[in-house]
Amino acid sequence: MTMPADEHRDQSQPQDMTTDRAIDLRIVDSNELLRGDREVLIRHSDQIYRLRLTKSGKLILQK
Repeated sequence: MTMPADEHRDQSQPQDMTTDRAIDLRIVDSNELLRGDREVLIRHSDQIYRLRLTKSGKLILQK
């Protein structure tokens, strides 16, 4: 008899909350941030970060 996938998990370990928390998180489309540009500056507190779209379509966040 095979066990359901959940029963294979180590029951002593706490369940990963990432998937549960992701349901409550707001999703922002990268197009909304970039608005057609390839780079945008983001201010967080007193720091400026650069969000860049690469030629291969990946996002890079730099301080």
